Amino acid sequence: MVPAALLLCFASALLFYLASPRQRLRTRPLPAWMRLVALAFAASGAGAWIDVLGVGAGLFTALTALMLGWVGLPYAAWYAGREERR
Repeated sequence: MVPAALLLCFASALLFYLASPRQRLRTRPLPAWMRLVALAFAASGAGAWIDVLGVGAGLFTALTALMLGWVGLPYAAWYAGREERR
């Protein structure tokens, strides 16, 4: 259950990032309705973490996984852009 919860949270962060107009991994952002899919993934991931760890720890673990994705994706986009410029 833990790998599924982590995958759902990271997929949610990725979809939120790719649907943002300021994302840099794609030439065009994903459609805005993909944010709803990302929200559903985030809720499912939080539910999975809550099932494994309980309410308090599950919510904070889900938020931590989402934040790791949201912090890491801009750096990944920067690194990918750096490789293209070479």
